[in-house]
Amino acid sequence: MKKDEISKFNTSTDLDNSLNIMIKIKCKEKMMQDKVFNKPIEKKFEFDEAVASVFDDMLSRSVPFYDEVRKLVISLILAEQKEGLKVLDLGSSTAKFLLDLHSKMDVNMQLKGLDNSQAMLDRAEQKCQAFGANIELELADMLTYDYQQEDIIVANYTLQFIRPMQRIELVKRLYNGLKDEGLFIFSEKVVFENKKLDKELIDIYYAYKKEQGYSEYEIAQKREALENVLIPFTIKENIQMCRDAGFKSVETIFQWANFVTFVVKK
Repeated sequence: MKKDEISKFNTSTDLDNSLNIMIKIKCKEKMMQDKVFNKPIEKKFEFDEAVASVFDDMLSRSVPFYDEVRKLVISLILAEQKEGLKVLDLGSSTAKFLLDLHSKMDVNMQLKGLDNSQAMLDRAEQKCQAFGANIELELADMLTYDYQQEDIIVANYTLQFIRPMQRIELVKRLYNGLKDEGLFIFSEKVVFENKKLDKELIDIYYAYKKEQGYSEYEIAQKREALENVLIPFTIKENIQMCRDAGFKSVETIFQWANFVTFVVKK
């Protein structure tokens, strides 16, 4: 076989292998529906193998307008895109956000994801390999990670899982790790100072989850598993946390009931 024929054969084989991996991942994702809480819970919520295996489905069915918010944040990043722009995703999970961003960027930005769950990173690496995406993934603790002149830091529903005092210190570290004029974009579940309104919005959210196919039992089980694990701030507390860290601009760009997206500028 001639050299150029061997090259074409290898290219074709690599493409076939990638396509096969992509098909397997897609089929697996369709089959893996979130059923984590349809049985009695044995421990508090954590991002383990059971959660990682259904996480994309869990997000799409548990977070209202998740896809729309993801697209909105990606659009904001694309408006800033330039060669070598550093984008860091905190709690990157299965790399769904970074892969979507990668597929839409017109220049070579430096995309990196941090996660402290090996189960999540294993799935993320599979996906990146399948799609041929040049995305760096690292098993790391975002509380101690050495942030180095980042252009944009993203945290999609991540800070809420960090203890309040550690969260405040983390945001200060993020401020110091961003370049001047750098952006911190994060989405969070929030609580409201008006307790009656807060209760009403929680009930509305649970009704939303029922519409997505979750049973009352599953909703109750997950609520118990998340108690003292997911600790939300009010909108005011999130804004004050960012201002205290030194950020000069804090804006909200999306809200559905108790889910809010913030854009913060250094």
